[in-house]
Amino acid sequence: MRLITEADVATVLDPDSAVAALRAAFAQHGRGQAQVLARHRATTSLDGASLAISAMGAILDADGALPAVLGTKVYSARNGKYNFLVSLFSADTGAALATLEANEFTRLRTAAASAVAADLLALPDAKTLAVFGAGIQARAHAEALSRVRRFERVLVCARSGAEAFAAELAAALALPVAAVDAATAAAQADVIATATRSATPLFNGELVKPGAFVAAVGSSTKAARELDDVLLARAALVAVEWHEAARQEAGDILLAAPGVIAPERLVELGELLLRPRPRAPQDIVVYKSVGIGLEDVALARLVAHRLGAC
Repeated sequence: MRLITEADVATVLDPDSAVAALRAAFAQHGRGQAQVLARHRATTSLDGASLAISAMGAILDADGALPAVLGTKVYSARNGKYNFLVSLFSADTGAALATLEANEFTRLRTAAASAVAADLLALPDAKTLAVFGAGIQARAHAEALSRVRRFERVLVCARSGAEAFAAELAAALALPVAAVDAATAAAQADVIATATRSATPLFNGELVKPGAFVAAVGSSTKAARELDDVLLARAALVAVEWHEAARQEAGDILLAAPGVIAPERLVELGELLLRPRPRAPQDIVVYKSVGIGLEDVALARLVAHRLGAC
């Protein structure tokens, strides 16, 4: 069994490869060829520190040169700081193949999954991206979404550090980036990514323009939401990674009033990849992500294969 470090991951994993790997994994899930292990958590406090241990995983069928694997992601949290590991096993023999340090591709995988959804569901001529938040995932989403749409400008809204973050993004993306308030970001964007720790909605959903695509990725707990009922009611479609995870962890959906999201409008991303639904230019589409083990195992397999571990 091989130990794959963060440095090893950085030598073989790039954003475009991550998007391609996740697109294939979600399609496999849509065909019923992949199984997902739901996230499980245990929490406590020790010597004044807040502690949690979490685990999730998936089983993936073979895909071209990539072998069938079983995998788990395990991660610790101490006072809000995370560390991630993924272990891979051979589906052919059951033997352990590799354990990977996974902080870097955890950052990549959430944004890459959103890029898969945006590439499928955002209007092709989207010109303005709005990003809520100024942390790791906000930056990752700005970079990943800019690879699937040709934005002409980016708007940033954050409780703190917005100006500095805007300057960083302008340099990284070679695009005009402006720090704005929430109402401006919501009203002017064609694509919106919310990557915050807010427990309550970030903006009035009535402000969002017809045709917008909204990726809500900040929360994976049932008690927090970034989007309000107004926006969810306006959405022609609400895409999720996996119904089971959404039912357990998607506060945006779970906290919505009864009837706000009709069951037929709540669809898994894998199903949409295989059987796209017609999308009118005026339709608002929401993608609600909580992060599932399918994404981690798919990227771990790709990395391990490129490094000769499977």
